[in-house]
Amino acid sequence: MIQISNKTKGYICAAVASCTYGINPLLTLPLYARGMNADSVLFFRYGFAGLMLLGLMLVMHKPLRLPRRQIPMMIVAAILMALSSLLLFEAYNYMDVGIASTLLFVYPVMVAIINTIFYRERLSAVTISAIAMATAGIMLLYEGDGTATLNITGTALVLLAALSYSIYMVAVNRTSLCKVESMALTFYSVGIGIVVFIVGMAWNGFTPVTGALGWTCVLSLALFPTIISLVTMVIAIHNIGSTPTAILGALEPVTALVIGVCVFGERLSFGACVGIVLVVGSVTMLIAARPAARLVKQFIHSHHFHLLHHNHTAG
Repeated sequence: MIQISNKTKGYICAAVASCTYGINPLLTLPLYARGMNADSVLFFRYGFAGLMLLGLMLVMHKPLRLPRRQIPMMIVAAILMALSSLLLFEAYNYMDVGIASTLLFVYPVMVAIINTIFYRERLSAVTISAIAMATAGIMLLYEGDGTATLNITGTALVLLAALSYSIYMVAVNRTSLCKVESMALTFYSVGIGIVVFIVGMAWNGFTPVTGALGWTCVLSLALFPTIISLVTMVIAIHNIGSTPTAILGALEPVTALVIGVCVFGERLSFGACVGIVLVVGSVTMLIAARPAARLVKQFIHSHHFHLLHHNHTAG
């Protein structure tokens, strides 16, 4: 059986989390086209995700118990996660999905800033370079048709979504929630978070799911960008930390772009190709920098030892 390190598992899970989260627009926009509002879409998404997770946890005999002292923080984290989803889905109503996906990627910078200010996390040159490369790459991924503009309301919604998501990621990494099992943490996040959408529906109204396509999209939203993405994200944060996990989030818009090209036949421009190279390069840099530095250090140490031994023998 192949043994993988916790760090390797963390990077793999972060990549899976990003790629599955990146299909959000693909599954959400058909539901909007059928007249559903954001609160209703998210109510069904979180509701089915909670039921699927509960069934999975019972089958796998995963613990459901949450220590009393962790309940307040769990409620806060769940509300932040729900608000992040709601704000992003509302932003889709005000701006192009490509622009929203691009703006959302400010969250790795927010995570890094929060960790630096409140937890005195030192950002290495590699981490800063990876953030800069990924951000540049994301900006190149979206070109638009020349007519799209930044809607103030949409921009504010996306930035607030990014902030909520950032605080959630840091909370999972830095508070007592880091000791909660990944599936249990995700279960309570969606279970408590659904209250936010119930309140929203009381205000904005309830719109039902209709048709086979509608149910396919809702169930897929529950499975891929919710259960799979959130569980693997928590595993990643527990193994590599919130900042590296956030940086690997650059794969989200890349996934959306690949789906656009493969499923909808969109044209892949030269700028987008450069953007993909920069994003993949930033992720590769982040993952490979430390092992490469360790190998170089070992090589230099070994070479220095042999040189000293040779000089001593010659002397």
